Amino acid sequence: MTTTATATQQFMTTEQLLKDWQGHRNLTRRVIDAFPEKELFEFSIGGMRPFAKMAVELIMIGGTALKGIVENKTDAYNEEGFNPTTKAEILKKWDEETEVINHYFRQISEERFQETFNLFGEYEFPVYENILYFVDNEIHHRAQGYVYLRALGMEPPFFWERF
Repeated sequence: MTTTATATQQFMTTEQLLKDWQGHRNLTRRVIDAFPEKELFEFSIGGMRPFAKMAVELIMIGGTALKGIVENKTDAYNEEGFNPTTKAEILKKWDEETEVINHYFRQISEERFQETFNLFGEYEFPVYENILYFVDNEIHHRAQGYVYLRALGMEPPFFWERF
């Protein structure tokens, strides 16, 4: 009997994962920018939050969570401390957090992606699952932004143009 060894190749590198996430972030930034100022902070449908509130949530998760992973800190999630009143403030903070994400993401070793981490002291999953949650959460909220823009009679950015 003969056995054949098959080499397994990695599906995606960590750098590809970061590029994918940043592609989503680029598109979400364009959605934020597509909103008229007033509607960004006030418009909602069916009791959902205005898109500015959703954007603040996304801003406060990514970089903060990655810093916690790198530093092994499980501080509770907190949106306090960033209360923008203009679209420009949101976009500026978005860009700053993009750099924070890049900085901390690249400090996570390949091995750490498989380690369990108690994100914000609440969600205990492997690091890679936490990161996929950040992307999923962003896609979810961005879709809400798309609905808002369409309800306002505006064409949102094409969802496939992420870079």
